[in-house]
Amino acid sequence: MIDLRTFTYIDVLQPQLTGFLQTVEPGFMPLEGQASLFIEIAPGLSINSVTDIALKRTSVQPGMMIVERAFGVLEVHDFDQGQVRAAGDAILEHFGLTEADRLKPVVRTSERITGLDGHQAMLINRMRHGGLITEGQTLYVFECEPAGYACIAANEAEKAANINLLEMHSFGAYGRLYLGGYEADIELAEAAIKAALATIDGRPLPDKPR
Repeated sequence: MIDLRTFTYIDVLQPQLTGFLQTVEPGFMPLEGQASLFIEIAPGLSINSVTDIALKRTSVQPGMMIVERAFGVLEVHDFDQGQVRAAGDAILEHFGLTEADRLKPVVRTSERITGLDGHQAMLINRMRHGGLITEGQTLYVFECEPAGYACIAANEAEKAANINLLEMHSFGAYGRLYLGGYEADIELAEAAIKAALATIDGRPLPDKPR
């Protein structure tokens, strides 16, 4: 048995997110316009079995497989949305799960910093893997749990507004997203992220020990 933390489809990978994934993914890099499936599970080692099922049952290509002590992460993609969904169905069927067995995303941080100082813009630009932010623009910082939902958050933000994807962390304890742009566009992106995550059903996050 596995604990299904994140399970989410992306219908059409947007240009900036695609380029970002091509920068950080070690496997078969996705292409713009492909569909994608992002899965995060516990325990981490079981992601090897999850990957085996997806690749043997469908034609999807794996872009990312991360094995951590606690969590395992898999991203697969294909131009055929049916194959991507078939991969997800095969995984769920094998483990006796449904999409509703995933954890429902929780937004931990959603913060806008307007009129960014040039020195802070410099610091962010040095740590990012994506686009750039310039002095005077608005920085948006987003954090969610489980981490895997940061990927769909980035995709929906790019669909909704003219923003720059600066950085995204989609595995680990928390997912993080840095966006840059003009204030009106950042507001649109933030609204799109929250609306998209609100539609994802699942189990509530368990209470953490104090």
